[in-house]
Parts: sequence; C-alpha cells; structure tokens
Amino acid sequence: MSFDSPDVAQRFAALDLLSTLAVVVDARGAVLFANAALESAMAMSRRMLEGVEFAQYLASPSLLRSGLSSTDGQSYAALSFDTGLQRMAQEPLFVHVTVTAVEHTELKLIELWVLEQQARQDREERLVEQAQANKELVRNLAHEIKNPLGGIRGAAQLLEMDLESKELKEYTQVIIHEADRLQSLVDRLLAPHRHPHQLADLNIHEVCERVRSLVLLEYPRGLKIKRDYDISIPEFKGDRAQLIQALLNIVQNAAQVLGDMVEQGTAEIVLRTRVVRQVTIGRQRHRLALELHVIDNGPGVPDHIKERIFYPLVTGRDGGSGLGLPLAQTFVQRHHGLIECESMPGRTDFRILIPLP
Repeated sequence: MSFDSPDVAQRFAALDLLSTLAVVVDARGAVLFANAALESAMAMSRRMLEGVEFAQYLASPSLLRSGLSSTDGQSYAALSFDTGLQRMAQEPLFVHVTVTAVEHTELKLIELWVLEQQARQDREERLVEQAQANKELVRNLAHEIKNPLGGIRGAAQLLEMDLESKELKEYTQVIIHEADRLQSLVDRLLAPHRHPHQLADLNIHEVCERVRSLVLLEYPRGLKIKRDYDISIPEFKGDRAQLIQALLNIVQNAAQVLGDMVEQGTAEIVLRTRVVRQVTIGRQRHRLALELHVIDNGPGVPDHIKERIFYPLVTGRDGGSGLGLPLAQTFVQRHHGLIECESMPGRTDFRILIPLP
C-alpha cells in the first residue's frame, strides 16, 4: 500500500484532524500514512516518509522494533515509552510514544505526544478534577455552616433584647455583625449553585467591553486596559451574566495586584481573543475553541500559592476573600471550558478556553 492508495488515504484521513503526531506503519514498521501534524513537526512530506522504517527517526529505535516484532497483538495497547524524535536540521523533539494495533489488520498506529503538550493536558485534567472536588466540598461545607449560623445570630438578637447594659449590647452587636459577615461569605460560596444556567447567543467582545468599562470606572487613572480582539470570532451559546462575572473577577484581581503600579501610572492589562483549533479540554477534543487571555504586567502570582490559586479561600492579597478565581473557574466550566494560569514576574496570563460550535 502507499499514500496513493485510496483505501489508506480515506481510512486514516481523520488523523489529519489531530494535533497529536500520528503515523500508521505495516508489520515491518514501514510508514504507510503520516498525519499533517507529524509532517509539520518533522518538516518532511508524506511522500518522503512513505515506505521508510519509522524506527530510524527515533533516538531509541530498538524499543519500537522490539514492540512491533511481538506476536501478541494485545501487547500493543500497553506499549509506551519516552524517546527523542529526530528531525531534519532541527533539535530533536522529546516525545511520549504509544503503539496500538489497528483492528482486524497487521497495521499499527503510532502516536507521539510532545512531552510539553502531554504535561499541559495532564495539568488541564487535574484542574477539572480539582474544580469538581472543590465544588462539592464548598457546597457541603457552606450548607453545614449556614444552619448553625442562623441560630447563633438569632440567639444573639434575643439576648440583646434582655440586656440593659450598653457595654454588653456592644458584644452582642459584634456577634451579629460577624454572623452577617460569615453569612455573606456562605452566600458567595453557594452563588454558582443557586442560579440556573441561562443560555443565549452572545458575543464575547460585548462581555469584554462590559468588564473593561466596569474596571476602568473603578480605576480611572493609572491603569490601561488594552484590546487585542479577533473580531471574526462567532457568537456562541452562553450565560452572559456568568461570563461577565467570571471575567470581571479575573480582571479585578489583576487590577488589585497592580496597586502600586496603578499609582505610578505603569499598570497595564491586555484583553486578547483568539480562535484555537483542535484543542483538548478535560479529555474532550474540540474542533474550535475561544481563547481569551487576561495578561497583566504585575509582580506575578506568589510561588507558594501558584498551584492552588483556584482553591477556595486561597489568596495572595491582604484582605482578599480567595473566592474570585474559584467562582470564575466554576462559571467557565459550566460552559465546558477551563481557566489556566501562567505567571512570572512582569507577566501573568490567565487563559480562558471555551468550546465554539
């Protein structure tokens, strides 16, 4: 068989839609089909790869050869290893290789995951699982706090009615005030679970402009919020109020972190929108997705909380509640999306991904 064979081309054409590097080989390990991602990564055309033993492009060719020579077809599902992918006039790519048998044939599918990409997908999966666990924990904890809190406040009010001493009434007022503060905190924890998901056609740039105007009203001087929009992004079904709140939480958080720079007039936030193709969010592959960046030039997220910023009540700012980012993550996940963060001194980038139709 060759690339000119309609059977091969049609059968494996779907592999061209993957961002994963993929190649189909025969029983001898010779290349029958390579997808577009592999062509791009190796800077070689399919015709150049056709009929060539693929193992020779790996830093550890014996690992692939020994796996392919196995007579037990079931072993291929378990065959995986890390190695280098040799490329023309370029540095090798470090990849994770998996080999599986193509059903009812002697052909094998070899998938190569660039290790940086694999690490990113693992991080995304952890974020999704973490957010789900946090949501259940917070909801249960908030309900457990709410009931006794009402009893404490009611008892303090009844006690205050029987007190004549002004000084003692000050103590009951402290109890009532703190109970109200905790009630407000509980209400914010429960907020995402109370409001139904109201979907309608929306334009992401209307959301961005709404948030931009709200934050600039709060910071009329010393803060620049720049636009970098891809106006070709289509409308999609979403909850406008929830997405405004999610983006507002992130932008307000960035503005608060930039406090000293706002006073100096050097604070800057960039709202950037793009379309990305063939993106994986929580193990689900999407043909198109919205990519919305909130980039600031602040000091960055402190190292000791960098891995926990989406946990409830975790904050790196004095007086912060630690609820803004977890709530934003919850609202975005309701749209089957995800928020990621990459941060270093001078540049923090919150990246919102939401699937597009």
